[in-house]
Amino acid sequence: MSSLFTAEGLAGLLFLFIVAVTLIGGIIATNSVRLPRAVSGLAMCLIGVAGLYYFLNSPFLAAMEMLIYVGAVCVTIVFAIMLADPGAEKRSGRQTALSGVLSFGVAGILVWGLVLLATSTMWPAVPVKVNDGSVTAIGHALLTTYSMVFELISVVLLLAIIGALVLARIGRDKA
Repeated sequence: MSSLFTAEGLAGLLFLFIVAVTLIGGIIATNSVRLPRAVSGLAMCLIGVAGLYYFLNSPFLAAMEMLIYVGAVCVTIVFAIMLADPGAEKRSGRQTALSGVLSFGVAGILVWGLVLLATSTMWPAVPVKVNDGSVTAIGHALLTTYSMVFELISVVLLLAIIGALVLARIGRDKA
């Protein structure tokens, strides 16, 4: 057992702090009533995820998480909040006690099924291959092993851009 004042002890303490930041950010993001506060919680959660990537020996992925998700996605959501119609009210269907019980039951069945699947499946040990997390290793993997997935992601992003252009052309009042 390592002491708190060793490198392993401080790394464990830092890891627990990053996990706490991730969980607290997720709770803030999902339970906030105000959208700017929810976006702040999302940014906090994504910063924690970037820290977890760093602990998984992938500093490039951690930097991309910060740059793309925290820097671009959260800022885009903030701009969308600023451009949204302030008079638009939340329209949701009426909730009954039956819908709460039904959703709780479905969630319970889903958790029970996942626990059953996790406990009854034989999980073979996979040999650990440590990746250095460098840009060269990631680029090589993207262009050899994961080239099809890389191309499919680009097609999905292209479709998202086309969809955004179609919605922007229609106009905010007609959508």
